[in-house]
Amino acid sequence: MSKLFLMMLSLATMSEAQAMLKALHTAASGMSAQETNVNTISNNIANVNTTGFKRGRTEIDDLTYETIQEAGARSSSSTNYNVGTQVGSGARVSAVRKEFTNGSPQITNNPFDLMINGDGFFGVIMPNGELKFTRDGSFNVDAQGTMVTKQGYKIYPGFSFPPNTSSVSISEDGKMQAFTKGGAEPTEVGQVPIFTFVNPVGLKSTGMNLYQISLSSGQPVQGIAGMDNAGSIMQGAIETSNVSPMTEMTDLIRAQRAYEMNSKVMGVADQMMQTINNIR
Repeated sequence: MSKLFLMMLSLATMSEAQAMLKALHTAASGMSAQETNVNTISNNIANVNTTGFKRGRTEIDDLTYETIQEAGARSSSSTNYNVGTQVGSGARVSAVRKEFTNGSPQITNNPFDLMINGDGFFGVIMPNGELKFTRDGSFNVDAQGTMVTKQGYKIYPGFSFPPNTSSVSISEDGKMQAFTKGGAEPTEVGQVPIFTFVNPVGLKSTGMNLYQISLSSGQPVQGIAGMDNAGSIMQGAIETSNVSPMTEMTDLIRAQRAYEMNSKVMGVADQMMQTINNIR
């Protein structure tokens, strides 16, 4: 073989090796994206029975492209290419979006259990005074008669029921009345506010069914249940999660197949690289 031919062959194999290396990185990015997708789905399934839980949805974007030939560029035959040539560099996870669709009501007959029918959140006062938000309305009262969450955090702005309370009535707009033993008239306890956000998907999950505000969510807007954009309140019920096991299992199978295909691409690219190295 001539030296020129060997040089051309070497350049060609180097170019092919670089292309195969790029294919490895592209497939790896796809596997990484599907790994996050599977993690999101597994978290949804784990919380299928979590009160007020909102499922997450993995959103994937394509990465930058290498433009080999611009669409509309002039060809060697003095004509214009009608279609360009671009080679992508893979995919990445751009967001895991919370879907704030309503869950179904679960009737508990506990007078302190509340569910929001529609948009909005309950306010929860943390021990440090910070205000967080929740869709989990499984409330109760502590030893002092204060309305609290399961973890013992007070419900904003703070509600205390009188001693000897025999029954509690909470209307759709959040007004609470306590009936005491031997009392002729009910005691007005207060009104539960509902907080809404311009961009609720921007809220940050902090665990324990709680959310906190972020720069993306905007500031909370305090309103009355059933008015404006705030949902109404249902007493004696809690909101189930909006996770559909059938949907999650279908998405899991799709994610698994995508991961397997990307893994197979990596195997094929590796074999092609070995072949190129043998030629060299």
